[in-house]
Amino acid sequence: MAVAMASAAERAVLEEEFKWLLQEEVHAVLKQLQDILKEASHRFALPAGGAEGAAKQESFVLSTAGTDQVKGVLTLQGDALCQADVNLKMPRSNQLLHFAFREDKQWKLQQLMDAVMLQLSRARNRLTTPATLTLPEIASSGLTRMFAPALPPDILVNFYINLNKLCLTIYQLHVLQPSTTKNFKPAGGSILHNPGAMFEFGNQRYEVSHVHKVECVVPWLNDALVFFTVSLQLCQQLKDKISVFSSYWNYKPY
Repeated sequence: MAVAMASAAERAVLEEEFKWLLQEEVHAVLKQLQDILKEASHRFALPAGGAEGAAKQESFVLSTAGTDQVKGVLTLQGDALCQADVNLKMPRSNQLLHFAFREDKQWKLQQLMDAVMLQLSRARNRLTTPATLTLPEIASSGLTRMFAPALPPDILVNFYINLNKLCLTIYQLHVLQPSTTKNFKPAGGSILHNPGAMFEFGNQRYEVSHVHKVECVVPWLNDALVFFTVSLQLCQQLKDKISVFSSYWNYKPY
């Protein structure tokens, strides 16, 4: 009888604590999450209100250690890459190839926006783990048609976000002739393809001859990572507290 009374008393206390958790802490945590996500969204959204409210443009210099074969400047306006100005020094001929975005084109930082609305963890993973793409997917992407002058047929480009960096990869290709004795093996999806990777596109087979990767640090991407991480921690802490009550009520002594 005493054990039953003690158990009933414990249950009453737990129910009161759980009621407090639902009424007080859940609302407080959700308010925190709302404030954090609102702050994170400011890093990506373009302000409304016409020319005066437009986000300012930020320019970042592309670089990579130990080489100057690729140089360039990327310009961001809010969540849009509105200009990319790139110079590529061809390895064999030293010919300088210059290409830039057409004035009517811009590239949205798509790795984030849809994922932010779906779930925090997916959004954070989009920043920390770039999407793996096949070479035909890169060749058929809209990026190939965004430059003026148009990219040569033996050049592929890809932009992606990795942590707090905006990265540009340039692939130089050569055509595999039908008479080649090379064993053709199409490459699968990858964040970065290596020289020697093969693929087929438009009834033509290609092999990657050179790969150039340059990047620039975008400080507010690091801010976004922090916001997502803190939000996930808050959610996990709240979930852990609720699971304590669930495990108690689901416990059946034998």
